[in-house]
Amino acid sequence: MKENPYKPNIAVIEKITEETTGPRAIKTFTVSFVDENLKKTFDYKSGQTAMLSAFGKGECMICITSTPTRKGFLQFSVMRHGKVTSALHELVTGDVIGVRGPYGNQFPLDDWKGKNLIFIGGGIGQAPLRSVYLNALDNRKNFKDITIIYGARTQNDLAYKQELFELEKKEDAKVYLCLDWKTNKNGIIDEEAASGWSKINLKDPETTEYKKGTTRFTAFVPQLVMAIHPSPENSIAITCGPPIMINYVVLNLKKLGFKNDQIYTTLEMRMKCGIGKCGRCNIGSTYVCKDGPVFSYEQLEKLPLEY
Repeated sequence: MKENPYKPNIAVIEKITEETTGPRAIKTFTVSFVDENLKKTFDYKSGQTAMLSAFGKGECMICITSTPTRKGFLQFSVMRHGKVTSALHELVTGDVIGVRGPYGNQFPLDDWKGKNLIFIGGGIGQAPLRSVYLNALDNRKNFKDITIIYGARTQNDLAYKQELFELEKKEDAKVYLCLDWKTNKNGIIDEEAASGWSKINLKDPETTEYKKGTTRFTAFVPQLVMAIHPSPENSIAITCGPPIMINYVVLNLKKLGFKNDQIYTTLEMRMKCGIGKCGRCNIGSTYVCKDGPVFSYEQLEKLPLEY
């Protein structure tokens, strides 16, 4: 008899990391399967997703934020914003959840060997990027420069901050972090968002001058991209975050000379089944749960405008 594709596997929560607090808090759940054989054999790729079950409340699709290069556990970063995610946030270490998957396609890291990788994230959009850059760092010899550009509204809203602060000190990657500008009723306030977070040139970010070794800035993420101005030569840019951020990041990458086939992102659509049966996530004939969530902008240009 064919195995039920909707039946979740049981996983126990081993650790919960509070990434951010507040009304849209983010927690990272480190889980492992109860089935010892599944714990050893479960395989996934960076970019794939899984359906998480909060028993008695429902299930929701969440990206896998751990890297397949590190075995024996999975990690999921969950923002609290609905019934199921709120139920997940109420769980504690030792509780169990359901996990089914993995679903979707992957970031083509094998095709990117020998290239420079630029990761550009905002807020919870850093979650799918984390799996990819940890994977690349664990296979460091396969890639040239690795650059991580990440921003959030405030220091409290930065996910994986301790991990990124540690990575700032190492030579494996160039890390650039930013906090949003402060605002008032008159608009943006041209001052540091926090002590030690240097301002970029608000009116013309590309002309920003900063001391060598500066890694923390006051800027919106698309502005920081222009201030850092990564080269498109032999490079791939991967971006994820709020839609408006992605739109401006892509526009700025194109200004810098990046082509559509050099820019990748992930799509978020309401996914109910995960296997292309319910029709909740289709864009024309494309199903995000099966054909995505990873797309190059060359592919996105061919999709209907409804996404």
